[in-house]
Amino acid sequence: MRGWGKFLQGGKEFAWKDLTSRLLTVIGARYYYNTQEILIQSNTNTNNHPTQKSNGSPRDTVGHGTHTTSIAAGTSVHSASYMGLARGTAHGGYPSSRIACYKACSDTSCSGSAILKAIDDSIKDGVDIISISIGMANVVDFLTDPLAIGAFHAEQRGILVICSGGNDGPDEYSLVNSAPWIFTVGASTIDRVFRSNVVLGNGKTFQGSAINFSNMTQSKTYPLVFGETAAAPFTPTSDARNCNPGSLNSKKVAGKIVVCVNEDSTIPRKIKKLVVEDAKAKGLILIDEEQKGVPMDSEAFPFTQIGNAAGFQILKYMNSTNNPAATLTPTVEVARFKPAPVVAYFSSRGPGTLTENILKPDIMAPGVAILGALSPRGEEERKTLYGIRSGTSMACPHVTGAAAFIKSFHFRWTSSMIKSALMTTATITNNIGKPITNEAGKFANPHEIGVGEISPLKALNPGLVFETTNQDYLNFLCFQGYPQKAIQAISHTKFTCPKNSTSHEDFISNINYPSISIGKLLRQAQATVKRIVTNVGSPNASYVASVQAPEGLMVKISPRKMVFVAGLKRAKFRVLFDSRNASRGYNFGAVTWFDGSHSVRVVFAVNVK
Repeated sequence: MRGWGKFLQGGKEFAWKDLTSRLLTVIGARYYYNTQEILIQSNTNTNNHPTQKSNGSPRDTVGHGTHTTSIAAGTSVHSASYMGLARGTAHGGYPSSRIACYKACSDTSCSGSAILKAIDDSIKDGVDIISISIGMANVVDFLTDPLAIGAFHAEQRGILVICSGGNDGPDEYSLVNSAPWIFTVGASTIDRVFRSNVVLGNGKTFQGSAINFSNMTQSKTYPLVFGETAAAPFTPTSDARNCNPGSLNSKKVAGKIVVCVNEDSTIPRKIKKLVVEDAKAKGLILIDEEQKGVPMDSEAFPFTQIGNAAGFQILKYMNSTNNPAATLTPTVEVARFKPAPVVAYFSSRGPGTLTENILKPDIMAPGVAILGALSPRGEEERKTLYGIRSGTSMACPHVTGAAAFIKSFHFRWTSSMIKSALMTTATITNNIGKPITNEAGKFANPHEIGVGEISPLKALNPGLVFETTNQDYLNFLCFQGYPQKAIQAISHTKFTCPKNSTSHEDFISNINYPSISIGKLLRQAQATVKRIVTNVGSPNASYVASVQAPEGLMVKISPRKMVFVAGLKRAKFRVLFDSRNASRGYNFGAVTWFDGSHSVRVVFAVNVK
């Protein structure tokens, strides 16, 4: 680290004397004024925060930056909780890290120029890892994406850049930050859930998911009403059943618990809650199968979310009696929940829209209902210094903390070695010993989880790593079809593209990446992919390959055994894919190298046309 004194920008509600007198975790801060605003997707799930103009300060007024930073490197805080929930000792992934903050976004949007300047400043300041929980919307080109350009400059200088993958799941091709020099992170659940149950007037109880601090009790029930039967005049019943803005007749819902569905996902849950609350209702039961695993914070307003099966039973009960009634219980925490992890519903999916020859996302990490610090003041006076939030924004700093943890042990490792160690040691099973699933209960594929869930302790000793070099990334740009002059301009080098390489996207699969993706393999065709591994384990080791492949796709490894001795740290291998009998579409599997103690797993995705 370099001297940081000149990088301590102050501003409104941000005085360095207040920080440095108490702790040495935050050692640098800068802020940027946005001159040209670009629409972004903020990776904070569906939480819509009130916005303000830039306050000319590094101060975090929304809480997003504080929350993500505390996940990556926050110091230990005993008895941390959100209003009593998730109580325990909170700390970041690597608490002894030092933090430099770069506030590139205002409270309303992010400017591409500010993001690029912030990344370039962090490079000059001498940071080791950059964590970015932002995703630029509507990116059509790697070399016009300020975040991708800045990350490329960082990677050229050996700085690992870790980014959130976006919250537009579960649709395919919804992923952002898909450049190969970016470590792209998806989000998963953890083994803790928050329950707020529905207790009907007939005594039946249904488990719901929510964070609320209501004062309702089981001893008193309230009338139930279905939204579509309480439509405002001249309002379509479909709007009312979804509790869309302006759709409810307050005379019909006041003092009652409203039941709504979530068929219209364009209206966030928080808006539906405000619609019901403004109509003077007592509470809201939202029927939504897909998002039920992501608890929404409704604060003091009684709210819970249930799946379709429970929703059907509740509606059936309402139709069976003239006076349906219910109550909602305040939230309780349920620990050691199974199964976990599960792919978060909102986590953006691959393949990448700009290239399918790099497998994305790279990896998955906890991003649902994560406890993290909040700035003491913001859009309102906060009642707590910790909050529970969801999003790939929260998953990203988990990987950042893990990367810092690994770098503390292996300070000579390059950024790509750290990335490889985390990827080849990721886990693909949940806490009941079965393959990780998505929100629908189906086995998750690599376009949902990448190579799997991070396992930082295993990554300390991966055995073998894949070193992806700057030359690989420059070749990637050639293969992607970018003009040589443009590549030279972005890289500030005199780089020359390999002969006959321009616009050969199939060559991309051969850059030395820790996973394999072939975006197009014609039926009755073959493709061979090359890789080079570096031994970082015992100098004398023998690895044998095994293949897990879907039926019909033939996969051959050459050689099937790699032997390392003192003085010989690197070895090459090839993977041949034969599609003659394979199913059309994406075929997923893995090649695993094993030496008796290390399992080096290389995930592949092959799209048979």
